[in-house]
Amino acid sequence: MEAKSKDLLRGGQFLVKETKAEDVFTPEDFTEEQKMMRDSVKEFVDREIWPMKERFEQHDYALTEEVMRKAGEMGLLGVAVPEEYGGLGMGFVTTMLVCDYISGASGSVATAFGAHTGIGTMPITLYGTEEQKKKYVPKLATGEWFGAYALTEPGAGSDANSGKTKAVLSEDGKTYAISGQKMWISNAGFCNTFIVFARIEDDKNITGFIVENDSSNGISFGEEEKKLGIHSSSTRQVFFSDTKVPVENMLGERGEGFKIAMNALNVGRIKLAAAGLDGQRRVISKAVEYANERIQFDVPISSFGAIKLKLAEMATNAYVDESASYRAAKNVEDRIALRIEAGNSHQEAELKGVEEYAIECSILKVAVSEDIQHCTDEGIQIYGGMGYSAEAPMESAWRDARITRIYEGTNEINRMLSVGMLVKKAMKGHVDLLNPAQEVASELMGIPSFDTPDYSELLSEEKAMIAKLKKAFLMVAGSAVQKYGTELEEHQQTLLAAADILIEIYMAESAILRTEKNAKRFGEDTQKEQIAMSQLYLYHAVDIITVKAKEAILSFSEGDEQRAMLMGLRRFTKYQNMPNIGQLRKTIAEKVISENKYPF
Repeated sequence: MEAKSKDLLRGGQFLVKETKAEDVFTPEDFTEEQKMMRDSVKEFVDREIWPMKERFEQHDYALTEEVMRKAGEMGLLGVAVPEEYGGLGMGFVTTMLVCDYISGASGSVATAFGAHTGIGTMPITLYGTEEQKKKYVPKLATGEWFGAYALTEPGAGSDANSGKTKAVLSEDGKTYAISGQKMWISNAGFCNTFIVFARIEDDKNITGFIVENDSSNGISFGEEEKKLGIHSSSTRQVFFSDTKVPVENMLGERGEGFKIAMNALNVGRIKLAAAGLDGQRRVISKAVEYANERIQFDVPISSFGAIKLKLAEMATNAYVDESASYRAAKNVEDRIALRIEAGNSHQEAELKGVEEYAIECSILKVAVSEDIQHCTDEGIQIYGGMGYSAEAPMESAWRDARITRIYEGTNEINRMLSVGMLVKKAMKGHVDLLNPAQEVASELMGIPSFDTPDYSELLSEEKAMIAKLKKAFLMVAGSAVQKYGTELEEHQQTLLAAADILIEIYMAESAILRTEKNAKRFGEDTQKEQIAMSQLYLYHAVDIITVKAKEAILSFSEGDEQRAMLMGLRRFTKYQNMPNIGQLRKTIAEKVISENKYPF
């Protein structure tokens, strides 16, 4: 599928423009090369990581470092790095694929891998000078060196630009002396380089620096943090005391650090979504294996409706998350390709390509991190008392999953960002929200149609429902923007409700489009369970959107306006043919049970 600007929606435009099923990328579209890469990563994980789960729970930081070195030798740390700097120079989808499959067996490895390849290496690749890239990136791409990212400070968490770390220029103008304290630094215990953010004089924005790890240069560490999960991920405080950094190690321009940090987090967010996919597949597979083997009342517990319900919901979320993650990844890849065709450098194209889909990155980060937490929680429940034991794989998976809702920006921050960025895009004219919102407002004042639509085509009612849910978002968000204007971001509860509507629309639509595309090319009979999962997820999405939209409407409107919007909400969330939820779950669960694994 070539990148064509006329077919490629901009970030956030999924809300106001129709996406055709044939235009979405799905995991069924992987090339032979991508499938080979996937299989080699799975083989590596099954050999080097999965059998070591117990050691990863024992704070074996050396094991994480050893696995990372082996991953480097296989080229897995340099998948996204251009070939001229020692990497494989593969496209964005392939980098997502590697991140997906290397992350499922251990949260400690997933964190080390993400911190190194993403926020540890990528800022140099994308913002570094030619000299910086030649000096550092080849070592980072091969695993000879490891990277870390030093942004967070004790007093500056979500407010990243408020850090107190200082960078003072020497009198001869040759070095900066960096002093300050950083915390929650992944890979700190074995990294060779830090991307450090510090403030020069009283600059409004922080500045990035590449700092080599050298204890004789005023760098010291706190003890390894005692954490709920990711036990073998090295996480330490780092202290800089007059640490000398050559002026040529400034990353990007002075005061550009906040921009670098935010763009690094955009990539980190979509990669974090990828890192939550195979974890779900593995948990589902282990859960159904146990359910098929565990006999109670003379039958496997997998035959009970309560267990089928859990397996169906777990599998559905995994399928939807996968659909949305690879849809967005391909959009990013195509946008990068378009920019390169237009004459942008690789750096500029990659930066702008990811930045374009920052809304989708935040949506995916929230959705997948919450789904993997739910998946591991249900995994424990299926195992029963054994699930609570550290002897079983579910307990560590649940603890490892918990951090995903916090790092790369908390889910609350990402929810508010997704809507905030959408409004900003609308104000810049990149996404036309105003005209569609006005059309919805006019529709509310008009007489509703009483015609019975023809939903004979596959998933046609589901697609019509998605279109109506988009109207529900435009109604709520449009009214909120009209009421609060530039003060919208101060009304966090309204933003959070709007974000949940936005998230459910994107995730549900992604699954429906994937299923429709595959049903058309492989035959409807091959997609029976996928159709059921798409319908089941949409049913839940409609419920969530109904609740969240109502919350928002009641919080900022009253009188006739409120009554009109509540009537509109009922219209926009009404099914013509309600699905049989019990039957959908049964269809999905029986496929998972018969295959004894996550089979999609």
